[in-house]
Amino acid sequence: MALDQETFSQMKDAVARFVRERLVPAEDAVEQTNEVPEEIIQEMRELGLFGLSIPEDYGGLGLNMEQECGIIHELCQASLSFRSVIGTTVGIGSQGLVMTGTEEQKQRYLPRLATGEISSSFCLTEPDAGSDAASLRTTAIRDGDEYVINGTKRYITNALRAGMLTVMARTDPDNKGASGVSAFVVDPATPGITIANADDKMGQRGTKTSDVIFEDARVPANTLLGGVEGQGFYTAMKVLDRGRLHLSSVSTGISERILEEALSYAVERKQFGQAIGDFQLVQAMLADSQADLYAGKCMTQDAARRFDTGEQIPMLAACCKMFTTEAAGRIADKAVQIHGGAGYMSEYKVERFYRDVRLLRLYEGTTQIQQLVIGRNMLKSVNG
Repeated sequence: MALDQETFSQMKDAVARFVRERLVPAEDAVEQTNEVPEEIIQEMRELGLFGLSIPEDYGGLGLNMEQECGIIHELCQASLSFRSVIGTTVGIGSQGLVMTGTEEQKQRYLPRLATGEISSSFCLTEPDAGSDAASLRTTAIRDGDEYVINGTKRYITNALRAGMLTVMARTDPDNKGASGVSAFVVDPATPGITIANADDKMGQRGTKTSDVIFEDARVPANTLLGGVEGQGFYTAMKVLDRGRLHLSSVSTGISERILEEALSYAVERKQFGQAIGDFQLVQAMLADSQADLYAGKCMTQDAARRFDTGEQIPMLAACCKMFTTEAAGRIADKAVQIHGGAGYMSEYKVERFYRDVRLLRLYEGTTQIQQLVIGRNMLKSVNG
């Protein structure tokens, strides 16, 4: 399902106003306090932002992928910490449940996720399992009508805010491959689960990541996602395809904001009696950035439309994620260069954005993982 065009346009306009009137003015406070104000989170609930990707049958907006990308692009023209509040609920934290959950599991969690009553987190990464997700060591061993979970998850976004955790764990310790991994929908208040303090990060202040530690945490057997063992890794890969398109729109959104900052500075800053934007080498940096932004937006829109038709797009999603996140880094770097010495000062926001966008090339699959996905799919198309 998707919103009709008129309703979608109205929502997109409302999000753009929200970004302009509420989020951008709050950016400095978030940077200083490392917290997104609760009143802003409540306004995000009222706008329906927590339910973008959750089906209408469960209280969400049920946007298709192209529409979700459009809204996220608008939202990410403000500090990325605001998007992080809803990011895991809209994306990887809930979509495994949407795609493969039992009806009981969906009814229990999706309506509350859609309203923002609770948030979700996706617990995949571990201290020794990042890009090689199939090598995870967290175990979930069946014991009667329960599973006993042990292990540690690392860099888990929104774990401190979450009311639901999608946890990847090895249910068959003798099976070291992907088919030994299962997914569970877990209440973080379960005894034996500890959410560590927030990590101290390079950028994206206001975004909360932390370790999640499982010590003999007992969860009911009906928390097994979809009720089937051995499907967790494959569910994760399906979710990540969608998540990579989402992150591509995150990248184009913040890239557009950064380019606006650079362009404004180029017009206002005077050197040698004229605006620095009149100098051809500054224009070249602006032009390169504009081309990167335009290409990334077009790629993402095309891949999202294909996704909505049911086409299998793992290679295209990887192309989008690789290009847009790398482009965001290039655009941020040029924005700092255009600002000159001022670009290195916290007074100007490009310094902050420069740090913030660096993470985009790392999570939900590094650039190098995207290259592997693309290359392998290219060879597969030839070799069959």
